[in-house]
Amino acid sequence: MSKYSKEDIKDLNDYNELYIPEGDVNIIKKDGSLEPFNMNKVVNAVGKSAYRALYEFTVDEKKHICEFVKSRIDALENKDIPISLMHNIVEGALDEVKPIVAKSYRDYRNYKQDFVHMMDDVYKKTQAIMYVGDRENANTDSALVSTKRSLIFNQFNKSLYEKFFLTTEEIQASREGYIYVHDMSARRDTMNCCLFNISEVLKGGFEMGNVWYNEPKSLDTVFDVCGDIILSAAGQQYGGFTVPEVDKLLAPYAEHSYEKYIRKYVGLGVSEDMAANQALADIRREFEQGFQGWEYKFNTVASSRGDYPFITVTAGLGTERFARMATETLLYVRKNGQGKPDHKKPVLFPKIVFLYDEKLHGEGGELEDIFEEAIECSSRTMYPDWLSLSGEGYISEIYQKYGKVISPMGCRAFLSPYWERGGQAPADDNDTPVYIGRFNIGVVSLHLPMILAKAREESRDFYEVLDYYLNMIRQLHIRTYSYLGDMKASTNPLGYCQGGFLGGHLDLHDKIAPLLDAATASFGITALNELQVLYNGKTLVQDGEFALEVMKHINEKVAEFKAEDHHLYAIYGTPAENLCGLQVRQFREKYGIIPGVSDREYVSNSFHCHVAEKITPIEKQDLEKRFWEYFNGGKIQYVRYPIDYNLEAIKTLIRRAMKYGFYEGVNMSLSYCDDCGYEQLEMDVCPRCGSRNLTKIDRMNGYLAYSRTHGDTRLSDSKMAEIADRISM
Repeated sequence: MSKYSKEDIKDLNDYNELYIPEGDVNIIKKDGSLEPFNMNKVVNAVGKSAYRALYEFTVDEKKHICEFVKSRIDALENKDIPISLMHNIVEGALDEVKPIVAKSYRDYRNYKQDFVHMMDDVYKKTQAIMYVGDRENANTDSALVSTKRSLIFNQFNKSLYEKFFLTTEEIQASREGYIYVHDMSARRDTMNCCLFNISEVLKGGFEMGNVWYNEPKSLDTVFDVCGDIILSAAGQQYGGFTVPEVDKLLAPYAEHSYEKYIRKYVGLGVSEDMAANQALADIRREFEQGFQGWEYKFNTVASSRGDYPFITVTAGLGTERFARMATETLLYVRKNGQGKPDHKKPVLFPKIVFLYDEKLHGEGGELEDIFEEAIECSSRTMYPDWLSLSGEGYISEIYQKYGKVISPMGCRAFLSPYWERGGQAPADDNDTPVYIGRFNIGVVSLHLPMILAKAREESRDFYEVLDYYLNMIRQLHIRTYSYLGDMKASTNPLGYCQGGFLGGHLDLHDKIAPLLDAATASFGITALNELQVLYNGKTLVQDGEFALEVMKHINEKVAEFKAEDHHLYAIYGTPAENLCGLQVRQFREKYGIIPGVSDREYVSNSFHCHVAEKITPIEKQDLEKRFWEYFNGGKIQYVRYPIDYNLEAIKTLIRRAMKYGFYEGVNMSLSYCDDCGYEQLEMDVCPRCGSRNLTKIDRMNGYLAYSRTHGDTRLSDSKMAEIADRISM
């Protein structure tokens, strides 16, 4: 029961009449002018601060704040109160009622001055984007006007995120380099990577952009409609956009088209056998044209973010004839490339992931021929990457037990289990996990060498310091779940309203909070090799025991957070792109240059051995397998093939990786002369015509990127330095 009467509560919209200080009270503003004190302004100001802290004051709390402020003013002799003193009084009231709001109020007090500095910094960065360009993301072409606009907005949005979302401690940790908050320019607006459920969107028709789409009745139409869905939906998020099991998605529509062609040819008097043969040829042609159309769209049409959407498709399990044909044609189109005659080269998107099941793709298996075609495609284009569903570990266990595929989101992110009936825990022994239609909400990465260096410098226990930053990331994730939960479904209608996401049949004005129960948030790990070197002077090739001990601790700690917070936290092997150079610069600034730790222009990605290690592909697989199950929220393993298109070597290593349960990538350096069309591995000058006008495709980390295009590069200097040093990667 409230101690205030109904009449009091009714009149609480005018606090200035309810709480009148003794005497005439004036506020001395910053310009020296006087303004009569108004309690309503206090209530409005603290209300705004509460909103920024994702809190709403109760009636009792507002009355307590007003009573506190009134009592402090009444105690003052001078009733002309400087605005700075008034702020201190209000902060005192908030410290009693809600400390987190007091902090929000303090952070916002000097916002005008802060905004001047912030906008000056943003302006300098935007000028650099306008006239120099940007190479932070290999998927963006900063020469384009649309991309420049997007990058400029991103700089502003990133600054807003730092100013109004991060705490002082988080800002300091981020700027010094102990943590790295990925994608600050987008985190306040939307979710990250996803496994988009296109089948659910298509089923029965859907609405997109105020236009109703009927469910397609043919293969050629579904390719066009899916292309529109993918580009539209991918533009409403950041990170990877995966279409899982695309062969099974397209097969029913191919069947519809096949039946249509059969009726057409039989109606023209063609025999049933000839009609069937011609119909199959027509379907194959539609698959070719459809996949080719996707390659054109996904590599030339930038999203609203200014980059080319990071689209992945997974395939390879479909045994029905048109599912098989879908996988075969997908590989055929990629292997043959795009471009002018005699100047063809593979595109980058969609990234292709082959789903490998030993029973289907092993020797004598029903789909062994598809496996052989995929090997040839990997040897020519580096894609597909390979995901084991029948080896060791979490991903294979889920597939073997439940028949559910955990496709990667983007270059390496994987989802934690979420149960169809029980949600974050199985309802009973018969409950099954669901993955398609889910997403994550972002990554914050630790810089482990920095944390070890800090612990040593301050003579503190390493795990005490590590737990401090783990908890910092945890609190950031908790606020992100809460903040995004207030977003309206209208921000991504295809996902939240048309079924693209699990539970995504909300009304446009509904909040998306119910859908976030199935979303993961990731704790990223990078520079594990440099951590081991800093610890005892040995690399992951030479030792690795301390790195394993640290990862065991992190897994146990994150499992505790997960149980206490009821959020699906995951541990992610960070694919440091521009970050690989930033972390070195941050380490040097705090702790100097240490051999093997900060003496190069980059740090190692996630748990990978250093790229310059002189080890064989088999040794690299064995060494990295130790860490595999510690990174179930995001991981990939890859080895470098210095041999020229050796199919047997590639096949042997892929099959070995599949037994280990890996998500495996094939690494080469593909080079193409844009003048004469000559192609080979590893060239900087065309041996045929002498041109340096080359296109080179290298593995960025979990995905491919142009290390050179028309003689230039979209990659950062630090990443190019890493590529130049590669021996085992």
